[in-house]
Amino acid sequence: MLKSGVRRYLRHGTLPQLRVFEASARLGSLTRAAEELHIAQPTASVQIKKLTETVGLPLFEQVGRRVFLTDAGRRLHAGCHEVFRAFAALEETLNGLRATESGHLRLAVCSTGKYFAPRMLGAFIERFPGVEASLEIHNRKALIDRLANNEDDLYVFASPLDREDVVTQAILPNPLVVFARDDHPLAKARQISFERIAHEPFLMREPGSGTRLLATRLFEQRGLAPKIRMELSTDEAIKECILAGLGVSIMSRFTLGLEPERGRLVCLDVDGFPLENHWYFAYPVRKQLSATARAFMDFARIEAKKLVMQGFAQHRR
Repeated sequence: MLKSGVRRYLRHGTLPQLRVFEASARLGSLTRAAEELHIAQPTASVQIKKLTETVGLPLFEQVGRRVFLTDAGRRLHAGCHEVFRAFAALEETLNGLRATESGHLRLAVCSTGKYFAPRMLGAFIERFPGVEASLEIHNRKALIDRLANNEDDLYVFASPLDREDVVTQAILPNPLVVFARDDHPLAKARQISFERIAHEPFLMREPGSGTRLLATRLFEQRGLAPKIRMELSTDEAIKECILAGLGVSIMSRFTLGLEPERGRLVCLDVDGFPLENHWYFAYPVRKQLSATARAFMDFARIEAKKLVMQGFAQHRR
């Protein structure tokens, strides 16, 4: 809250008055100040008069034909420089926000986004080395909470948010697959029905996870219920449980990272899979995105798929 003594300076356009005052004090002449500022002398006189009324003390005194600053005028003149320096520093900071090359980017992504977001962010920083970036990784519920509190610049979700107060834009395909261990009875089967999967012990992400939301929706759409054996809080934990022979799970294809195969995990050939899905950028409707955030969105839409495919190609080689 502003102190009461400051309020008087906010009522009458003090900055234009200070500009005329500073020029008059520096040049020692109201006429020369008006000429420098390209305003009429009567206008300059009115500005000085209003500033004097605001301060409540005389700012100039005339001795003979010369005009001098009063004690109050000298103190105000010194204060002018502090005010102008503060605005110059503020403008420099704001220019940094306006410029893509030197801004700051706070990115928060869903759990499976960690398999591609660092690569995408790294490529962006390589192009704009002056950008300072931070990356947060959370489940869907935590991301929604962060979005509600406006804690980050951009958010990446594994499925769109069906909310009118949030803007979502697709970035990259995020296909869902059914994972099992390579010696599972269904590992070599073809065109497995989803009803058959419903009979298998199922490993489910914790409540609040986007993957759980999608998996639950799949079962409900088919009038089925999963036989949940365990609920786990990370994809890594689910992978370990699959490898331990505890069941199957629906997860993002990117849970394997950028490698086409990893260890003994296999993707089952289930009807309707891989299931089409996408990652999405999200941000509040009224959020004023910085130039850096907008540049990152543009970069991701153009480069994300290429970066991921390059990763796949490198691992295949």
